[in-house]
Amino acid sequence: MRAPQEHVIHKAAWFYHIQGMRQEDIAEALGLSRATVINYLKRARDIGAVTIRVPAGLFRDDVLARRLEDGLGLKMVWVVPDGSDGPEVNFSQAAGMVLLDLVQPDSLMGLAWGETVFAMVDALPMTEVPGLSIVQMCGNLGTSFQYRPDYCTLEMARRLWAFGENLYAPLVLSSEELATAIRQEDTVRHQLERLRDCDLALFSVGSCGPESHVVKSGAVSPEELLLLMSRGAVAQVNARMIGADGAEIDCSYNRRLVAMELDDFRRIEKRLCLVSARDKVPALKAAIAGGHVSHLVVTTSVAADLGRDLMDPDQAS
Repeated sequence: MRAPQEHVIHKAAWFYHIQGMRQEDIAEALGLSRATVINYLKRARDIGAVTIRVPAGLFRDDVLARRLEDGLGLKMVWVVPDGSDGPEVNFSQAAGMVLLDLVQPDSLMGLAWGETVFAMVDALPMTEVPGLSIVQMCGNLGTSFQYRPDYCTLEMARRLWAFGENLYAPLVLSSEELATAIRQEDTVRHQLERLRDCDLALFSVGSCGPESHVVKSGAVSPEELLLLMSRGAVAQVNARMIGADGAEIDCSYNRRLVAMELDDFRRIEKRLCLVSARDKVPALKAAIAGGHVSHLVVTTSVAADLGRDLMDPDQAS
């Protein structure tokens, strides 16, 4: 896997040499100055990224990443080798590199929860990001799992020498009326409103099945999950159940949540999603369809599964 900055260099070269974009348009698309784009294009030539004879392996993954960006409408994709086609790279460490490249000083990061997110947090080196605050994007769970929302938030804050802000409410309430009342409490309401100021959100998608985190953590019973699936639920984004089209399911479970609204979530400029397991591909497709993902870190196998949908029938066969 290339270093995060090399991905940006490669993407600038892709825009310029493959898509024929002007340097000014590339600068706007990548949030860079025109001078930086010119420098990146020169560096792309220096490292051989735009020669006819290209390096094998990692460059092939870069091309797949660019195709996923173009085909799925994503701003940036990183493909982490998982050993299925060459040497394996530690996914959590690679995802941490990407995060550190995206996060900015004096910014606000929203953080979800789950094993994939916590594994990345646990792999982060101690790195100071001045003025960074990290906000929990959903309520908490009454379990001892390390990957529960409050622990993920505080551990991330510790690793980045940042200020951690927990959301002091349960994730799922027993009734819609109680959930509404909790969300309207001044402390909780202000915390949910503060999430709208996030510059970056870090999350993974949850799948729907007996091994889903929402079941293992007790947020949803197996019987309730089956009912939600019968109503079209295929995935969770920040604990909210969504259908295959990415739209939030109209159900009591979603109305009983204390969590960031998905409309607010989609307004965050950088929404970094981490997916390492192939069994989460259907859930990831739903999240992408709903516009919940802008930046994506996946393994080679997951990227290949996503890429098959972008092939024409002749290529797929």
